[in-house]
Amino acid sequence: MGAVDLTTHPGHLARRLQQAHHLLWNAMVSEEITSPQFAVLNALVAEPGLDQRTVGERVGLDRSTIAEVIGRLLRRDLLDKDRDPRDGRRFLLRLTDDGLRTHRRLAVRTARMNQVLLGPLDADEQAAFFALIRRVADAAEELRHPGGPGTR
Repeated sequence: MGAVDLTTHPGHLARRLQQAHHLLWNAMVSEEITSPQFAVLNALVAEPGLDQRTVGERVGLDRSTIAEVIGRLLRRDLLDKDRDPRDGRRFLLRLTDDGLRTHRRLAVRTARMNQVLLGPLDADEQAAFFALIRRVADAAEELRHPGGPGTR
């Protein structure tokens, strides 16, 4: 059997896209705050007071990764955590003032970075790209968690 054409392998292309994203993120957005950390900040801007498990579900990070990401954000004083008054075992997360400022600054930078990353595509192609990649990502999530959030 001869060499395989890797341009027909979605994993290979996804890895190359991720490498390009990582390069642009570090150059245009932040060398200190990672993309997953920004996703957590963003989730808590949208829904302040979520617990760690729910934030992980919102941004698509597994338990160990979300714990590490939140730990780093807490150590940088970008997040605060308070015990849930209805369930003392849970902590509710909120952005600090510094966390809100950081999110605002990075949101502008991510918009510019996305323009560069998607620059080769026109507006219709970008819409098609997002529709297709969302469908594949949603299907992949279903493989990880059959039946949805209530069945884990």
